[in-house]
Amino acid sequence: MSNQEAGKTEPSRLPATVKVLGWASLLNDSASEMVYALLPHFLLQFLAGNRFLLGLIEGCADATASLLKIWMGHVADRGGSRKAFIVLGYSVPALARPLIGLATLPWHLFAVRITDRVGKGIRTPPRDAMIADTTAAELRGRAFGFHRGMDNLGAAVGPLIAAVFLALWPDHLRSLFLLTLIPGILVVALLAFRLPDRRGPVVVRVVDEGASQPGYSAGFFRYMMALMLFTLGNSSDAFLLVRASEVGVPVTHLPLLWCACHIAKSGGNFLLGRLIDHWGARRLLPFAWSGFALVYGGFALAESPCHAWALFLAYGMVMGLVEPTERTLVGHLVGKGRRGMGYAWYSFTSGIAALPASLVCGLLYQSSGPMAAFAYGSCLAVLAVLILITVPTPDTEA
Repeated sequence: MSNQEAGKTEPSRLPATVKVLGWASLLNDSASEMVYALLPHFLLQFLAGNRFLLGLIEGCADATASLLKIWMGHVADRGGSRKAFIVLGYSVPALARPLIGLATLPWHLFAVRITDRVGKGIRTPPRDAMIADTTAAELRGRAFGFHRGMDNLGAAVGPLIAAVFLALWPDHLRSLFLLTLIPGILVVALLAFRLPDRRGPVVVRVVDEGASQPGYSAGFFRYMMALMLFTLGNSSDAFLLVRASEVGVPVTHLPLLWCACHIAKSGGNFLLGRLIDHWGARRLLPFAWSGFALVYGGFALAESPCHAWALFLAYGMVMGLVEPTERTLVGHLVGKGRRGMGYAWYSFTSGIAALPASLVCGLLYQSSGPMAAFAYGSCLAVLAVLILITVPTPDTEA
């Protein structure tokens, strides 16, 4: 029996494909987030970088991933093995990430981050399309909630490992980066041997003819407009870590702070994924984006380590709702035979806007301070909500 058939006869169970991809994300993010919380400090203190350069590196990395996602979305919809691209997409960062431990100049970090995001660009559209296609519509919010929850659980485990490592060996930051090779190898092995080789849908030629072909709606493109505006204000999370340091959080506590954020985010993913299926992604997303605007406003006004801890926990819960809701809405607005490209457009839109978002935030932060940088992001989130509420509720959510 196929996973889709299983989804119809046993609607309460998630497909094995979703579970394997969830565990893969947990392992991958445990490696990635072992170092992410420390990258701003590493760049600013060890590589003689600045806040604008931090925005440039993170923005270019995300933009690179976004350009690749468009091509990969087309590949995912043409048919063939999605597994091969998913495995490749996790293999590239597994090999590149440890090289941060050898970096001595800012451009070294730039090169590693670009390579890392190449892997993300390769794997994301076929992975998200595989999750959507192997899961019944009534379980899709739960499936993406589970996947994002496992992803963020790994993102909580990674900083915790980093904090313990630095407590034992505080002067071996570069060694910590090199050790990320171990979980990277484990995730590739898991996918290579346990992920079912699901073949993508073959889109016949007639589907590609004419401007009025089924699959995309006016509501989908309006959603993409709102998403781009929201992402233009959603700069790299690295700036949140910079802000935490400025209000007094010690460097040795940053991995623990990042761990707490991802525990909150993972909890939000698991708990709120079911809520999406009951209330509808279109109805919940305006509340999630509004919560983001409030939290960013809080970062602009933060003055103490206690504020930073509270804001990071709130940010984690908000993003725990934002991530699966955004992805679920794509699955509802786009027809099944076009979901690979649908998720590619979603990833491209959010990713390509990340470059100017991080550049502008870095420039404002460097020239005018945190108040201007975070107020900018908060205001754009509010404008995005005003566009989002004009997107019609898709029939599949009813």
